[in-house]
Amino acid sequence: MGRLDGKVAFITGAGSGIARSAARIFTQEGAKVAIAELKPELGRETERLVREAGGEAVCIETDVTIEESVKNAIHQTVARYDKLDILYNCAGGSIAEDKTVTEVDMSVWQHTQSLDLLGPFLCCRHGIPELIKAGGGAIVNMSSVVALRGSFPIHVYTAAKGGVIAFTQVLAGTYAKDKIRANAICPGVIMTDRVRQRLGVDRPQTAGQSSVVNLESQLKKYPFSVGEPEDIARVALFLASDEARMMTGAVVPVDGGLSAY
Repeated sequence: MGRLDGKVAFITGAGSGIARSAARIFTQEGAKVAIAELKPELGRETERLVREAGGEAVCIETDVTIEESVKNAIHQTVARYDKLDILYNCAGGSIAEDKTVTEVDMSVWQHTQSLDLLGPFLCCRHGIPELIKAGGGAIVNMSSVVALRGSFPIHVYTAAKGGVIAFTQVLAGTYAKDKIRANAICPGVIMTDRVRQRLGVDRPQTAGQSSVVNLESQLKKYPFSVGEPEDIARVALFLASDEARMMTGAVVPVDGGLSAY
């Protein structure tokens, strides 16, 4: 018996990275998954991988920054699977142009806030009524270690992910009466393809040497601080499952100690 048997999950950004791992793991544990993905070719690839492994999933092209797109994606999910039990807001990420408040271009603010904060807001706006209809459920929001420690010079992303924490906590307090739990995960450095590319891990040593050296230096102080997408997906699985029935409003660092010491 799977930990998510009979559950229906809506996972944003599931065409790659952490969310793709979550789609695979959630279906292995018995859930049916809506792969909400901006790039349909990536979403269909996740769908193929899930189905080949014996799981049930459907790709729904979704732009989480546009309300009508989110509304339609939630509607398609419920029309196909009859209900919604789990909302995993995983789409997001920082961009290289993010800087300190006095240096960053305002276009970065608009892009980042729309993707990382407005996206979860819109998914909850249209997903929560369906969770209520299902008799309750679980919301898992993706924040970041940057929201827990003020030493990162990416101020726009930090502001957005701090907002995700506050938003998660107010959801928990507001919808507890409807048997809806809301928790936030704060990952550290997770080696998705995007992060690998930015850090230069998969480039020749001469091209990415400084990034690789910095990563090695970090590992000496924080030996658990670099993870794989599956590490976060398994925490999301726990929070989405009934095993976490006493957890709501929690902020869960999965950062190898970066926010602790």
